[in-house]
Amino acid sequence: MIKNSEKAFQEAVNYIPGGVNSPVRAFKSVGGTPRFIKRAKGAYLTDEDNTKYIDLIGSWGPMILGHAFEPVENAVRKAIKSSFSFGAPTVKEVEMAKLICDLVPSVEMVRMVNSGTEATMSAIRLARAYTGKNKIIKFEGCYHGHGDAFLISAGSGALSLGVPDSPGITPSTLGDTLTAPYNDLDAVKRLLETHKGEVAALIIEPVVGNMGCVLPKEGYLQGLRDLCTKEGVVFIFDEVMTGFRLALGGAQERFGITPDLTTMGKIIGGGMPVGAYGGKKEIMQMVAPSGPMYQAGTLSGNPIAMSAGMAMLKHLKKHPEIYAQLDETGAFIAEGLRKSVKELGLNYTVNQIGSMYSLFFTSEHVVDFKTAKTADIPAFSKYFHQMLNRGVYLAPSQFESLFLSTKIDKRIANKILRASHYSLTSLVEE
Repeated sequence: MIKNSEKAFQEAVNYIPGGVNSPVRAFKSVGGTPRFIKRAKGAYLTDEDNTKYIDLIGSWGPMILGHAFEPVENAVRKAIKSSFSFGAPTVKEVEMAKLICDLVPSVEMVRMVNSGTEATMSAIRLARAYTGKNKIIKFEGCYHGHGDAFLISAGSGALSLGVPDSPGITPSTLGDTLTAPYNDLDAVKRLLETHKGEVAALIIEPVVGNMGCVLPKEGYLQGLRDLCTKEGVVFIFDEVMTGFRLALGGAQERFGITPDLTTMGKIIGGGMPVGAYGGKKEIMQMVAPSGPMYQAGTLSGNPIAMSAGMAMLKHLKKHPEIYAQLDETGAFIAEGLRKSVKELGLNYTVNQIGSMYSLFFTSEHVVDFKTAKTADIPAFSKYFHQMLNRGVYLAPSQFESLFLSTKIDKRIANKILRASHYSLTSLVEE
């Protein structure tokens, strides 16, 4: 029974476009009624009908320590006593900046913003200001927020809705945005040769989370780093999803790659609305008021978000063993899924790294946007609802990575695997 969620959704569509404030939440690609969540704790969500679900979204990444993590809650309660926002500098902003610079290998200076989208938009503008060039390179299926330049061959929600390119994008923006297939180094070489001296920045999800979880091929990221260095292109890692999740220093630490700029979000607010971009000092000093590249935000560095984020990051720094635990759980679930699909003769693909993974409903080895799109979406949709009925909340799209938290132990992991096996079995038996 989803009586209360249905009632809430019926009311929502009268006041909110599509009934949701972010498209993928609408269940449009999987069908049915979205669940309206009223609370969460640890590894579980509870909806308006008091149904509990094991959560494999984690607010799309930031809840790496589980929902309502006590040190983060306590930090927020303490900060609220001093008011919610000042619109003036605080010591907490400085402390957070120092902490990020300490943890992220490539970051020497950082600017706080309010979302991942704001971070990526600002990073692109900064790269253009720094280089004096206009064009950027992005990758098919990579999603960097809803900035105009990023909604060209985008993944995630745009792909789920069957609208990979949004109306409202101007011809000039299209002309300045070059796209290449993910994991294809030669395609990037050709773009740089064709547009010699015109490319300001190359932006990439080092591990893609927005066409499902897709990993870089061996040597691919280093190859991009070398090309950007050679051609004077600002190399941007979008670590909104991977930052502080794949390692304490993000994907750049895990893969040993040093980008010029890094964008962050989600985790650095402990789940509260926040983002940041940072990198080499010589580039970051172009940002106003120290330089001419203007970017501002009234709520940037909000003291409540800073308090939550610092509590999260300090805990991760103090407990580096968390990453080994997440890697172990991720590998355990991935291996269990592979075993299950093999037993059922389904030959589906499982991609996993650390606490990120995807079960792709295709026999193709998923390495890019093209292979991701070979997935059987109707089959995934049925699987999604089977899992939901068995108490497991997946992302309502084949084209979104799933995220694990430290609260998902072996007992809960086995619950997920049993639910998945029964759900896949029901598909085979249809």
